[in-house]
Amino acid sequence: MQLASRVKFHRVGDRLVRRNPLFYSRAMGLLRDFDTKDPSSQDQWRARRLQRTLDAASRTEYGRKVATPRSLPEWPVLEKEALRADPTQFHSGSGWFTVSAATSGTTGTPLQLRRTLPSVAYEQAVIDRFVEQTAGLSLRGCRAAVLRGDDIKPIPDREPPFWRLTNGGHRLVFSANHLDETTLPHYLDALRRYAPDILFAYPSVLESLCSLMLARGDHVPVAITECASESLTPATGEIARRVLGTRVLAHYGQAERVAWAQGGPDEGYRFVPTYSINELRFVESADDADIYDLIGTGLWNDSMPLIRYRTGDHVRLRKGSDPQAVASGRESFLGVLGRSGDYLIGPSGVRLVGIDHIPRGVPNVIRAQFIQESADDVTLLVIPAPGFGEAQRRLLLEQAARKLPPSMRVRIETTNRLLRNASGKTPLVVSDLVAAASGKPPCRNSYR
Repeated sequence: MQLASRVKFHRVGDRLVRRNPLFYSRAMGLLRDFDTKDPSSQDQWRARRLQRTLDAASRTEYGRKVATPRSLPEWPVLEKEALRADPTQFHSGSGWFTVSAATSGTTGTPLQLRRTLPSVAYEQAVIDRFVEQTAGLSLRGCRAAVLRGDDIKPIPDREPPFWRLTNGGHRLVFSANHLDETTLPHYLDALRRYAPDILFAYPSVLESLCSLMLARGDHVPVAITECASESLTPATGEIARRVLGTRVLAHYGQAERVAWAQGGPDEGYRFVPTYSINELRFVESADDADIYDLIGTGLWNDSMPLIRYRTGDHVRLRKGSDPQAVASGRESFLGVLGRSGDYLIGPSGVRLVGIDHIPRGVPNVIRAQFIQESADDVTLLVIPAPGFGEAQRRLLLEQAARKLPPSMRVRIETTNRLLRNASGKTPLVVSDLVAAASGKPPCRNSYR
């Protein structure tokens, strides 16, 4: 297990990184103080913080390349391809007090990122204050169950426990990829005995858990459920309320940390005004909403400031909404498109999550995509960089074995072109089984 994975299972990661005492208390104080300001004072604070970010960006190679504009509108829109091609040109200088990150992203294209400790602590403060204000729960010291993409034990091991107690007893972390109708009773027994104050979950895994519970007529009380990383639909929220009796919350963000929103599937979402400066560009009008492209400028990561970064996500606004008010967090919006879960379906029908972790950190991989046409066979398409060879193939298969059952055969193919959907995007997972479960035609009929 990698160092980053080990740290998050220990309380030291919470104390020294996410809630670092040098930065966390200051961030919480700022959030509380900002809420008491009038709109004019809030705008002045945002302008000062933006100028600090632009100053940091002017010290990067990229900033010098675009002639270090002094005002935000003068900066060009930053596309993902430029960041992927050379992330070092966005580094502002010293790497002290930074946390490295690597993600394959939803398209399977690696992103090498780094973040300052103050930015990590500030984001944790945003989450803590959101849950505290919305649900009256302090996340510091509470008991939390986690049902995301964590690797707890080898997939072939079908004997409980399918969970691990971490963070000094404050986290019960489950393996999502062991969950099915056979193992469900063990999960429910562990939840009942642990009695968490809150459940952190991927929406796709939450839907699987609650659907299995509903089919058996089971019920386990969990007061609060907080979702992230994928779109949370009203239907998933409703089934969670039925079997868990829970209040469902959610937040939206990206690995690049250039925008942040929080809320829920029923009441809508709001951007956090102290997190970023957001721009919404009109794309099209649908029957029930207006669709906007989201461009964000994060206000906290001085080590790798990304200015006017096109996230690739589309925001759904209610008809008649004011885009400027939505962008500044003064008006809510309906949700974000393009944030569906990337998962495979195993032979037992269980959703296998954390698929984006498989190509993560593998050198000489430009892009990757999983193609699933049956429950037993998966093809991993790889656009290779020079140097890709047997060592990289072995590493990909080793990392796949941590996420997929041994009965699933994984075949690696190199290519110079991945499949695209009708909108021109290249999703990480292309699955006929997922399409069929959603009532859609086979992928080969809708991808090119």
